[in-house]
Amino acid sequence: MSQFYALAAAGSNFVARGCDCLAHRFGNAADHPHRRSRYPSDMTDAEWVQVRDLLPVPGWLEGRGGRPEAYCHRQMVDAVRYLVAGGITWRAMPADFPAWDRVYAFWRRWRDQGWIAEFHDRLRDRVREAAGRDTEPTAGIIDAQSVKGAASVPAASRGFDGGKKVNGRKRHIVVDTLGLLLAVSVTAASVTDRDAARTVLTRLHQRHWPWPGYGRTAAIPGHWSTSPAAPCGSR
Repeated sequence: MSQFYALAAAGSNFVARGCDCLAHRFGNAADHPHRRSRYPSDMTDAEWVQVRDLLPVPGWLEGRGGRPEAYCHRQMVDAVRYLVAGGITWRAMPADFPAWDRVYAFWRRWRDQGWIAEFHDRLRDRVREAAGRDTEPTAGIIDAQSVKGAASVPAASRGFDGGKKVNGRKRHIVVDTLGLLLAVSVTAASVTDRDAARTVLTRLHQRHWPWPGYGRTAAIPGHWSTSPAAPCGSR
């Protein structure tokens, strides 16, 4: 994983008023106009201070190639937050944000590099610490929900949940005891909880914490239970 803002080199060329992201300090973001916050999904200055130090240092700043970024990191994060909060398409991005394809390319690069997952995990750790918990949870809760698929959802990735009478997709999630997300998997609604649990729990086990066992439940085969303790339930 790349280094983060707190470890960034000194000697910036920061000239942008009101933004201290790396693209403004070291890149070419100053060539684009400053954006004024106007939407409920925009980060406050206090939120940006918390987020800023958790963002990855881009490859061009670490000498790993690539062109210095020309778009403000704060604007990019606000654009993605706006899209998620409003449930809009990429092409419906408001004109005061960078062009939608630039925002999408930013998000896709961070996703492919694993930075979005790392960013999320670091934020979750801070929330747990603020609640007086250890950063690494020792218990989790798994559940699934079937949701109706839009007409644009292709047949190859949708299915019919006979129990819920829903034609669409199903999301399987694992959360800690505070309700903070640990792992997620999206399948066709026809995939059973038993089969999906194998995937999402294995992913959780590999990515996060080697819990001693998954626990025996009615939905998960008995061989998943490797310990008398049951730190992860199925409800």
